[in-house]
Amino acid sequence: MEPELHGDKRGFFARTFCVNEFEAHGLVVNWAQCSVSFNKTKGTLRGLHYQDDPYAETKLVRCTMGSVYDVIVDLRRDSPTFKRWVGVMLTAENRNALYIPVGFAHGFQTLEDNTEVFYQISQFYREESSKGVRWNDPVFGIDWPLAPTALSDRDAQYSDLGS
Repeated sequence: MEPELHGDKRGFFARTFCVNEFEAHGLVVNWAQCSVSFNKTKGTLRGLHYQDDPYAETKLVRCTMGSVYDVIVDLRRDSPTFKRWVGVMLTAENRNALYIPVGFAHGFQTLEDNTEVFYQISQFYREESSKGVRWNDPVFGIDWPLAPTALSDRDAQYSDLGS
């Protein structure tokens, strides 16, 4: 999602979310919570995370400071794109957002120090439904831009999805 900037000598104004537009495309419009991830160092890798049924979640993410390489992986076993991934650049400067549907794992890598990511999330966090797959699972073959400089123990210990 690319916001339309309406600028003048003061700066700009941009709508970043519209219920009508999201509903017209069959997208989730009800957000249960918003969260922020602040990352001190370039190369920090977070993910690949998802929340399992019955609390599967949709997310809308935007980078509000710095820049990230943001990745989603299709984990829907009945999908023609199962195990495929897409990566996009989200930056404070481009102000783009990424919509992450239910059934996709999500992760990102920071491309600058002091990077912040803002999340709108359709479900409340449920620890018992919080899952993940390994960020460097060979079945995905994700081409991360940098060698990770920081990774949580939890993210490092996720299993491969397998074939």
